[in-house]
Amino acid sequence: MDQNYTEQNNNVMNNQQPVNNGYAPVKPDNFMVWAILCTIFCCLPFGIVSIINANKVDTLWAMGDYQGAQVAAAKARSWFKWGVICGFIATIIYVALTLIGTIGSYANL
Repeated sequence: MDQNYTEQNNNVMNNQQPVNNGYAPVKPDNFMVWAILCTIFCCLPFGIVSIINANKVDTLWAMGDYQGAQVAAAKARSWFKWGVICGFIATIIYVALTLIGTIGSYANL
């Protein structure tokens, strides 16, 4: 029983992520503020996915999964960027259609 317990502890210790020279890597930015702003002002679906990934950054970092936190931060940033791009494209299309509708209504007068 004692040997089995020791083997389990060794396996847990060996599966931990390595750290650089005894120091943890720098915590990545979670992009939470940008994700929320993207959700409010740009594109709701992409913003929500960005918020979910931004929330994972802090959770994974607290658990010691530094690589997972960096991947979640990269995903949050990517979804935020795509949300902003889609928001700008939607705004341009909206303005163009509004102008076309306004010009069309004046043409019928």
